[in-house]
Amino acid sequence: MSDHVRPAGRPATAGHEVAGADEPNHRGDRYKWIALSNTSLGAFMAVLDGSIVIIALPAIFRGIGLNPLAPGNIGYLLWMIMGYILVTAVVVVTVGRLGDMFGRVRMYNLGFVVFTAASITLSVDPLRGDGGALWLILWRLVQAVGGSMLMANSAAILTDAFPATERGMALGVNQISALSGQFIGLVAGGLLAAWDWRAVFWVNVPFGVFGTVWAYRSLRETAARNPHRGRVDWWGNITFASGLGLILVAITYGIQPYGNQTMGWGSPMVITGLAAGCALLVVFGVIEVRVAQPMFSIGLFRIRAFTAGTISALLAAIARGGMQFMLIIWLQGIWLPLHGYSYTATPLWAGICLLPLTAGFLIAGPISGRLSDRFGARGFATGGMLLFGASFVGLILIPVDFSYPVFALLVLLNGIGQGMFSAPNTASIMSAVPAAQRGAASGMRSTFQNAGMSLSIGVFFSLLIVGLRSSLPGVLLRGLTAQGVPEVLARHVADLPPVSTIFAAFLGYNPVQTMLGPSGILTRLPRGSAELLTGKEFFPHLIAGAVHHGLVVVFTAAAVMAVVAAAASLMRGRAPR
Repeated sequence: MSDHVRPAGRPATAGHEVAGADEPNHRGDRYKWIALSNTSLGAFMAVLDGSIVIIALPAIFRGIGLNPLAPGNIGYLLWMIMGYILVTAVVVVTVGRLGDMFGRVRMYNLGFVVFTAASITLSVDPLRGDGGALWLILWRLVQAVGGSMLMANSAAILTDAFPATERGMALGVNQISALSGQFIGLVAGGLLAAWDWRAVFWVNVPFGVFGTVWAYRSLRETAARNPHRGRVDWWGNITFASGLGLILVAITYGIQPYGNQTMGWGSPMVITGLAAGCALLVVFGVIEVRVAQPMFSIGLFRIRAFTAGTISALLAAIARGGMQFMLIIWLQGIWLPLHGYSYTATPLWAGICLLPLTAGFLIAGPISGRLSDRFGARGFATGGMLLFGASFVGLILIPVDFSYPVFALLVLLNGIGQGMFSAPNTASIMSAVPAAQRGAASGMRSTFQNAGMSLSIGVFFSLLIVGLRSSLPGVLLRGLTAQGVPEVLARHVADLPPVSTIFAAFLGYNPVQTMLGPSGILTRLPRGSAELLTGKEFFPHLIAGAVHHGLVVVFTAAAVMAVVAAAASLMRGRAPR
């Protein structure tokens, strides 16, 4: 299959345009730099908000007076974490296609408005308790719609604005801005939450207002106008959004406890959601090959560069999502407490410890993007995935209580590998598709990435919980009774779902204090025993073995996915000259 095969039934004059066939003369045009600056700001903000809330969750829940670890409140916690990712995965293709039909700049600018308005509304949450949590979750979902408009159309705007010889550099800067936002959000969330939980949402407002005004004043449509914009493919949109939405919601509930079970994968609602979601996506595929003006042209998958790049991006996103989640648990639950950091400080310091990962993105992304403009995307994207996979092997080999310089080097290499891959891969995808479908193609690329993140959290978190469930109760029972906790209470605590224990460490709570505090036993134990149980070493030593086993499983799976992604990337073929 060739890199540049026209979708079936498309005439040559409207088919796959090679570089220069549909491009205005960009030389000396400063507009492209304005487009790059503004869309990079938009992409950064959209992805930043997917992670900035994670570290700030303890402060947010304290601010609205709700204990996220109390029975019945885990759902609020998971929706605060997963809701934003879920919505962006579901709607990003639709808003990308709407950008193709009605104007990419128009949809992008509207995204800035929606995102900024939702940020303002989030920061003025007037409610407390359950109502306060629901207010935040609802407006986070609205904010995600605005973020989807920014993400789906930014790459298409840049592909329109830059000639093929500079797209790798431009998309590299844009993609690295987005990916760096994912990890900068971890640090920013900790710093802002230490001041005021509302500041996590306030920070978006000045940048959002500035970006909105700037976008409306400066951006313009550069793609050739299509006099036949077509009709909205309502059935395609409905079946795609419903199908993918059901699957991702089912995954969200699958990692929650259900009845007496550790997780909800046996819940009829989860099983029904997964089955119905898959069936609707099959229906979506049937609709798209039959409808005259589809939401997404299935024929794009006949373009080898698009298919190979999208598959490798999906696998990389799954590996990256599992890695981020596991590294945070590793740092906050074990390494940082063992090195003297209080649990309340671990979210911020986990973000700081992961800064080499961000540095790797920032170093490798623009450089590999620029070089891929000259030498092609395949070598850089494939080599980046191989380096990405090798870093997971290194993380498997180091001990749980590692030397930080070694850890920093490995996550730096991981970031460099992702940077090497992301920019050339995105440029290859966007340059391979017809100009009239760049918005939909960009949306599909973003959907695969966001769905991969959601899928990875569900799969890798489940693997970790299964490992903890088999070993943690016995270890916890012996450890608590050895310090004088009555056996009945110790057995009750040991039988609590591991999800609460892990999320306690993830959010910066002292896990043992969270589990034993409501019983009042800590006030009746000898002072030395109580201090030992709630100290910085008891819990990390308790879970170290089980978590390390989970790390080995997750990082092995991530390494395998990286190798498969490298193989898919290698199959994209050479760029035409």
